[in-house]
Amino acid sequence: MNSPVLDLSEDVGTLTARLVDIPSVSGNERALADAVEAALRALPHLTVDRLGNNVVARTRLGHSERVLLAGHLDTVPVADNLPSRREGEVLYGCGTSDMKAGVAVQLRIAATVPAPNRDLTFVFYDNEEVAAHLNGLRHLVRDHPEWLAADFAVLLEGSNARVEGGCQGTLRVLVRTRGTRAHSARSWLGENAIHGAAPILDRLAAYQPRRVVIDGLEYREGLNAVRIEGGIAGNVIPDECVVTVNYRFAPDRSVDEALAHVREVLDGHEVEVDDAAPGALPGLTHPAAAAFLAATGGEARPKYGWTDVSRFSELGVPAVNYGPGDPNLAHTKDESVWLPAVHETEERLRRWLTT
Repeated sequence: MNSPVLDLSEDVGTLTARLVDIPSVSGNERALADAVEAALRALPHLTVDRLGNNVVARTRLGHSERVLLAGHLDTVPVADNLPSRREGEVLYGCGTSDMKAGVAVQLRIAATVPAPNRDLTFVFYDNEEVAAHLNGLRHLVRDHPEWLAADFAVLLEGSNARVEGGCQGTLRVLVRTRGTRAHSARSWLGENAIHGAAPILDRLAAYQPRRVVIDGLEYREGLNAVRIEGGIAGNVIPDECVVTVNYRFAPDRSVDEALAHVREVLDGHEVEVDDAAPGALPGLTHPAAAAFLAATGGEARPKYGWTDVSRFSELGVPAVNYGPGDPNLAHTKDESVWLPAVHETEERLRRWLTT
């Protein structure tokens, strides 16, 4: 079977369809990574490196600033939505919105802007849609952080072609209450651990989350119970209850600071960390970011949720989310992308990098 070939001279809509038609469900990105690598190695103005199914291409023009454009190659499992199909100005298919339209924009910029006004790094990585330890960008941060050195980064994850600055951090903790097991007919002989969770829920219900303004963007925090587990049988007083609490925190706090805050709010209760990921500062005061906002038009908004821009923040690289896809369509059977938005994203990035 012949390996797929990408023609980067095709318009960005056609190129998006080509990318969608190369299946790349998480863990099976090799064919697409091979095609991306081959297309980039054919461009003499780029230096190309590869780690697994992660491809990094860079210009070396000696500019004082370097901008990084990143996108993941993988998709969620196919839902009877391949090959792609076009209906008017809408392209349907697995990965159209999340995020092969963004990857197509990256490839078009790589091919058609050989002399940008800033040095460029293009990052294409695998396994974004699955467990964090498999994430290709995480592997690049770990093994080759020098490949990712930059002054500013843009993750072309779908954002309806609007700039979303940075991202929230997330912390998930398990809060345990303990009691004494007993027969429910003689409940006075036991201590009900589920009832012991009431003070925890009272504190969370009364909690007033922060609103934090960073670079002109207001990040709204949230501290919420998202699950409660307890009980043994219909006739037994439970001796343990676990309340799962999720804290979405503004990127001015580190994970350690977020955890300290949660422990303070829930003082007196047993708190165990279940999962955590830092947020990312938007860095919109950086000159490259200011020029980017001017070129893309409109006003930036904060990113509510966590994205891989956090990994750039770990490296000290301010980052934003900006891509043509609609996040509400991601992972759906009818996933699609509006092609004029893909063209518009390409042209706005080109303007930013050439004027």
